Formats: sequence, structure tokens, C-alpha cells
Amino acid sequence: MTMDNSSSPVPQVPPSAAPLSQSDERTWAMLAHLCVLLNVVTGFLGVLGSLLIYLICKDRSRYVAYQSLQAVVFQLVWWVGGGVVVGITWAITGILSAILIGILCIPIALIITLIPLVALCYGAFAGIECSQGKDFRYWLVGDWVRGTLTG
Repeated sequence: MTMDNSSSPVPQVPPSAAPLSQSDERTWAMLAHLCVLLNVVTGFLGVLGSLLIYLICKDRSRYVAYQSLQAVVFQLVWWVGGGVVVGITWAITGILSAILIGILCIPIALIITLIPLVALCYGAFAGIECSQGKDFRYWLVGDWVRGTLTG
């Protein structure tokens, strides 16, 4: 605390708790969504990047908190969950290929393999929308996250 001329204490807002400017909000929200691109290189760090942005900015901006938490949930569901489903599908296809039925599963497995790739494109689209200041909402995830944040 500092003292002004009247000797009454004036509380100082720590820099980490200061509200973000509108431009900074758009930037952080965009980065939270674009963390999905880290998954291409690392496989899983996109979730951690979005979670880190959420933890840092949650008290400074409701917009960034909403967008970053959405990105975390979206990546967990569609990137991590989708990756597990793809792995299981290809394992079943490989096992069934030994008895010829698996060959019929290959087209289905190829389609399911697209789930994480579609999630990657959707996350990049979300980042672009946030950079333009739009209140982006993921399909199926956005309403749940908004309800979680509002209580």
C-alpha cells in the first residue's frame, strides 16, 4: 500500500490482477485456441498451453477465461479422446485383418483418423475468430463451459 497526501492507505492492484485491455483479451484468447497447433508437434502440450493461459488470465478477463477453458475442454475431448478412439480403431482393424474382416474396417478407420485433424482446423478457426474479437463458442463444449464459469 502507498500513502497519498491525506495519509489514508490507497490499495495497489498487483500487475497480475489488473484487467486486460480489449486488444490483449483478443490476443490471449486467440493464443489459447491456437495452442491446439502444439499438439501437432508434441501430441499433448496444446492442452497444457491453453490451461496455463486460463490459470494466468482467469482473474483478469472473463472473456479469456471462457475462451481458454473452452480450448482446454475441446482439446481434451477431440484431440486426446479422438486420438484414443483412433488408436483403438486401428488396433481392432489390425487384429481383424488377420481374418479378412478387418480389411472392411480400413475405410472406417481412415475416416475416424480425421477426428484429430478436424479438431486442429476447428481450433485454428476459433483462434482467428477470437483475434477478430468475436465470442467464439465450440459446438457441444461452449455452453457447458459457460455454465461452469457462471456458476
